[in-house]
Amino acid sequence: MMSKEMIAMLLAGGQGSRLGVLTSDVAKPAVAFGGKYRIIDFPLSNCINSGIDTVGVLTQYQPLQLNAHIGIGIPWDLDRTNGGVSVLPPYERSDNSEWYTGTANAIYQNLRYMESYNPEYVLILSGDHIYKMDYEAMLDFHKANNADVTIAAIPVPMEEASRFGVVLTDENKQITEFEEKPENPRSNLASMGIYIFSWPVMRDALIALKDQSNCDFGKHVIPYCHEKGQRIFAYEFSGYWKDVGTLGSYWEANMELIDLIPEFNLYEEFWKIYTSQTIIEPQFIGPEARISKAIIGAGDVIAGEVTGSVLGAGVEIGEGSVVRDSIIMSGTVIGKNVTIEKSIIAEDTVIGDNVKIGVGEEAESKLNPGIYGYGLAVIGSDSVIPSGVTIGKNTAIRGVTEDDDYPMGELESGGYIIKAGEQL
Repeated sequence: MMSKEMIAMLLAGGQGSRLGVLTSDVAKPAVAFGGKYRIIDFPLSNCINSGIDTVGVLTQYQPLQLNAHIGIGIPWDLDRTNGGVSVLPPYERSDNSEWYTGTANAIYQNLRYMESYNPEYVLILSGDHIYKMDYEAMLDFHKANNADVTIAAIPVPMEEASRFGVVLTDENKQITEFEEKPENPRSNLASMGIYIFSWPVMRDALIALKDQSNCDFGKHVIPYCHEKGQRIFAYEFSGYWKDVGTLGSYWEANMELIDLIPEFNLYEEFWKIYTSQTIIEPQFIGPEARISKAIIGAGDVIAGEVTGSVLGAGVEIGEGSVVRDSIIMSGTVIGKNVTIEKSIIAEDTVIGDNVKIGVGEEAESKLNPGIYGYGLAVIGSDSVIPSGVTIGKNTAIRGVTEDDDYPMGELESGGYIIKAGEQL
């Protein structure tokens, strides 16, 4: 097989538990974003726009929808005979069989895949960030500095730095210290979880750490390389980058797309974002419909009012219904005279007539205040909401619900309905 200068390994196995019911049956990278896309479309599109034509996608949690979306990589021009995209789930070997237990462990389990391309460099990516980045420019930086490891880093507000791995550098951008989620950070230059390794350096580190439990790049591989005296540099990125790992950041990132001049522009010709999309019929906007500052998906049928919202494909909104500041994913059907405020409604949900969602006074979530906050009402995929009910803020619903699930016709703010057998 022809050797490649650089291949990419895309970590897409995460459960994304902080997205609550949105990831009950899909991996976080497969969650819809911006109406027509899924989160994984962004790193995949970055790869092909950067000239990288060999990508291994490591899946684990709920991979079915992700695998179907990627297919053989046609939308990203990754259907190649030599290279292309390969989905790499954990597999059974003769000696032992185990799940991926950490980011570096997942890469280690696919050493043979990487060796088959004999790369000079390996690019490690995460499947759950929204950004546009030219990895070729990062590789040029790596080569110019004769680096063994290059970490993409971005300045963050100092008060948020403790959420990240932060790096301290000298005047040449060489990393002198690396701290994983420090309580008292001494730098605000945060690792983006994007790494370029010179292949022999990474291979040696992974083999040396193969028995390390939950082996992780930030916690184990980078410190190991640092102790070995490897040349580690920070490639400072100045563009838009968002970790959409919480419901609040996910909602905010979608809402930013509909600004008059969006900070993150999906419409640039020179750096397109590609996705797998079924051919759908055109939109239909009814005579009484009103739409302002919204992304409307293909095949949507709108008879009501949509303001400040992002709609996926095939969404139906009935007469007299009002949707504000919300994300409505594809295939969702909303009845007549429904009011939806600041909500996230996942795919293929059915909402009856005369329903109110995301209304009333705010109250802390009784299910998990660390996940269900931000004043959002969140409804998981394939859910059913009966007619005439009211649903408050910081609420979570998953499954087919009935009138009996709503005492006095209401789910109060902070409440939740998770049907038996459903994941949280």
